[in-house]
Amino acid sequence: MEQLNVGFAFCGSFCTMDKAVKALERGAELGWSLWPILSGTAAGTDTRFGTAADFIRRIEAICGREVIASVKGAEPIGPRKLLDILVVCPCTGNTLAKLAHGITDGAVTMAAKAHLRNGRPLVLAVATNDGLSAAAPNIGLLLGRKNVWFVPFGQDDWAGKPTSLVADFSLVPDTVAAALSGRQLQPLLLGARRPGD
Repeated sequence: MEQLNVGFAFCGSFCTMDKAVKALERGAELGWSLWPILSGTAAGTDTRFGTAADFIRRIEAICGREVIASVKGAEPIGPRKLLDILVVCPCTGNTLAKLAHGITDGAVTMAAKAHLRNGRPLVLAVATNDGLSAAAPNIGLLLGRKNVWFVPFGQDDWAGKPTSLVADFSLVPDTVAAALSGRQLQPLLLGARRPGD
């Protein structure tokens, strides 16, 4: 079997980045050829979770490639058919809205547009505080979109953040396998977790 070329795009849900990096590391363990893609926010923001420069170095060390962090860098993904599948993990509410409405203004949205033009699967691992409010219509639109698949998700803190949704990033490999065979990994909706679980 040929090596699987997987685009792995990070958006700015900083509190979930460690879990997303673990999903990336799992992909490397599975032998995926990884193409790292970062939104402008993920590539350029220092936070209480660490510096952008350290994050980029960590991602590049895992993937063995430089990150793609511009529209110009992401555009060749389509015409060169670089990827078998593209994973956006974490996928923020902002990115969900842009994908749902065809807005291409950064590396991640350009990568998705370029990739989808080839009829290849796009996997979204949601991480947004407004998943059950402002982002809900966009999730609904994308659930009906051809070649778009979701990592199963649920409420991560129904008491403290009742509208927040986060995917179970440990399910990224299983979701990738399902998407490559043209199906949504089930169950899509996970049970709500109690705070601290």
